[in-house]
Amino acid sequence: MSDALAAEAWAVYEAADCLYDDAAVRGAVARLAGQVTATLTGRNPLLLCPMTGGVVLAGHLLPLLDFPLEFDYVHATRYAGALSGGELAWKVIPSAALAGRHVLIVDDVLDRGITLAALVAFCRQQGASGVHTLVLIDKQCRREAPIEADFVGLQAPDRYLFGWGMDYKGYLRNAPGIYAVAGSVADT
Repeated sequence: MSDALAAEAWAVYEAADCLYDDAAVRGAVARLAGQVTATLTGRNPLLLCPMTGGVVLAGHLLPLLDFPLEFDYVHATRYAGALSGGELAWKVIPSAALAGRHVLIVDDVLDRGITLAALVAFCRQQGASGVHTLVLIDKQCRREAPIEADFVGLQAPDRYLFGWGMDYKGYLRNAPGIYAVAGSVADT
């Protein structure tokens, strides 16, 4: 990425609206961990992290889950650094066998639902005995796929979001909270 894009990202960050500070996000993650623990303890789950957005959430969630689980990742994206989603591109499929497993998909945001629905369908096609979905943010927008998450951390308006794994043109995944680009209305 260019220095100009990094400067643009910095300017976006400085002007952004903070929807949830870091403490609020961490509180939501702790609550999610309790819900997941109550649901999946004893089921030998496979936690599946969609890259790259889900990695920050998964990294914070994993140490809070005090039961045996397996971790793997998948890389399917509609964004590839763009501000709006396009066709779903499969880059990496999980290496762990999904057949007969309870799978928990841990992702950053549920917006139009296309990617999450495709991931759920993939897990079911691979023979998962149960598929659960967890998202940090449930964006209040029109779904293009009929899906809702089983576990939701926080809700946000239909704006372009970044922080805690969500990016702005490849930057700002590391922002310590959930931010909305100033004046934005998302086009995902």
